[in-house]
Amino acid sequence: MAIGMIERLGHNTKNSLAGFGDFCGFVMRTFFWMGRGWLRWKNIREIFPQMYEVGTKSVPVISITGAFIGMVLAIEAYTQFKSIGQENHLGSIINVSVVKQIGPVLAAVMLAGRVGGSLTAELGTMNVTEQLDALRVMGADPIRVLVVPRFLACILMTPLLTIYSDALGALGGWFVTVKSLGVPNDPYWQYARSGVDLWTLNEGLVKSIFFGGAIGLISCYKGFNCRAGASGVGRACTESFVASFITIIVLNFFFAKIAKDWYIHLYGIRSIF
Repeated sequence: MAIGMIERLGHNTKNSLAGFGDFCGFVMRTFFWMGRGWLRWKNIREIFPQMYEVGTKSVPVISITGAFIGMVLAIEAYTQFKSIGQENHLGSIINVSVVKQIGPVLAAVMLAGRVGGSLTAELGTMNVTEQLDALRVMGADPIRVLVVPRFLACILMTPLLTIYSDALGALGGWFVTVKSLGVPNDPYWQYARSGVDLWTLNEGLVKSIFFGGAIGLISCYKGFNCRAGASGVGRACTESFVASFITIIVLNFFFAKIAKDWYIHLYGIRSIF
């Protein structure tokens, strides 16, 4: 029994390493085709439909997520800050939390569920119905035609959706803090302005670019390599979301660590209050 478990472990490890190697090759081919003629108008215009699918159609879910996250932060933080007489500082903690961490991460997670699942299902269906093979027969590389536009759309639209989510989170926090809980309006925005500097904004936007790229690459890869049948496509969609979610969380940790170290090195330790 122990030998069987070791064999299964070795087999699973080998398959995982092989899959990671295939994914790295997929990423390299994607970047290869990005550098070959993608500045021409006939290639650029292929991105616009994907930008609509990734960006415009995601606005409702991003709106709800961003606004209610700001509201929840205001409700949860008010009691603790009120107990120490610092409720006027809520504008700082809410906006820093939204812009720096919660906004980019939750926007990316929602996109991984909505956009990532859609991309995987679309490309997976094309793979199962042999449309990808048909493209190869006609002399067109599926990665250039299908993956690159979707990957670029994810990179371009994720930061814009993150900005939108951050703005609604700030407004949601303001609405609950000022209009519902009675905190003065001027101190709220004064401390929000002092807490959210250019570094904080850029940190959230930079990480959102990498989140979008990870979602695009993982979703397209899972679609290209799904198993046959409806169950294979469904399983690929599930794997796509799980892998994207884990990647977002891991990337966020490393970005937080690197950004914090750089900030301390450049500016020293600064209180958000």
